[in-house]
Amino acid sequence: MMNLRCCFLTCLALLVAAPAVAQEDPATRFATMSPEEIRAFEIEVAEKVADLALIPPKLNTSPLPEYGYDKLDYGMTIGIERTPGGRLWACWVAGGDSPEAFFVLATSDDDGETWSDPRLVIDSHSKNLPIDRSILVGNLWTDPLGRLWLIFDQSMHMYDGRAGVWATVCENPDDDQPVWSPPRRIWHGVTLNKPTVLSTGEWMLPISLDQRPGFGPFKGTFPELDPYRGANVFVSTDEGATWQRRGAARFPNPDWHEHMIVERRDGSLWMLARTAKGIMQTTSTDGGRTWAEPTVPGNIRHPNARFHVRRLASGRLLLVKHGDRIDAHKGRVQLSAWLSDDDGRTWNGGLVLDERRGISYPDGFQAPDGTIYISYDRNRATDGEILMARFTEEDILAGELVGPKSKRKMLISRPLGKRDNSER
Repeated sequence: MMNLRCCFLTCLALLVAAPAVAQEDPATRFATMSPEEIRAFEIEVAEKVADLALIPPKLNTSPLPEYGYDKLDYGMTIGIERTPGGRLWACWVAGGDSPEAFFVLATSDDDGETWSDPRLVIDSHSKNLPIDRSILVGNLWTDPLGRLWLIFDQSMHMYDGRAGVWATVCENPDDDQPVWSPPRRIWHGVTLNKPTVLSTGEWMLPISLDQRPGFGPFKGTFPELDPYRGANVFVSTDEGATWQRRGAARFPNPDWHEHMIVERRDGSLWMLARTAKGIMQTTSTDGGRTWAEPTVPGNIRHPNARFHVRRLASGRLLLVKHGDRIDAHKGRVQLSAWLSDDDGRTWNGGLVLDERRGISYPDGFQAPDGTIYISYDRNRATDGEILMARFTEEDILAGELVGPKSKRKMLISRPLGKRDNSER
């Protein structure tokens, strides 16, 4: 792959550098260029390679046997959602937390007790490409109309400095043959968490345009996007037909942001984001147009990892984090659930969903009957398990499972292919 990549980039460089006079030796031009001009040229070439991520990805609705569990060797959870008919959809990353990443989706029609073989795969790799094109970040979301959204990013390599948020929508997610719309690109960046429906009726989508401008060969690309780098919020006023950027918060030492937004009872917006310091917070009182200076919540301690926060039907806030105390953690261990009656100022309960190490990336939803569902992963590169916890608010407050349907460590998927025992 490296030889192919070098060959491609060399050919592309010659194409970009083609002088007006065809007979001129390109090497002559490079010999007279300053280091600054050469660096500008390198970025120009990298940006042209990044344009390959603008090609719409294809949806594979018949992924077997190529993408059966016996062919998969990695598992990192993306998200879980429930359809109006009660079907559960789960999505996870196969290939690696790396440029080799692609999406796999499966379903359950018995409340998560058993799961189907892979039903949908989005894998945008191609032998025709000079380097990997990855599908690495995204989520599942059932909108107020009952449509199931699959939101995902597409980027060259791990992150090409721009990436892009794409969405495909299914209007019949409970049918035997679900039909997905052609993927459409919403904007640059990535989205990991679900949209929030505001009291105004607007839908707010969190989009991270990483404050680090590109990795590896793409470092320094797309400087024109620098003013927009941060934890962006996009709003739709037409039920997802269009999305407009409203504003953004910028955090010190962010790690993909992975931000989530809840609307407080006073109408303000509370954003939590992932940073090297753990969870940081900011607020907006003008609908997301401007955001306060970020701070560390005084009562929440969490590692540099994904978390989950949502408003429940009861009016309480749900927070899923690491640690059996709200103000402490020991890394990616003891995934636990907490409730707040005062918009996040204090937290109650503390139900440990999984006490083991190597667990991460909670995502979830609340069913109409009040049951809460949280998916997460365990030991991505070795066990590669995608798991689910099913519980209630009463369980959280009791600190133990008391509900008749409540259950921990329910298996969604496990890769059965040959595994790489080193974490990517």
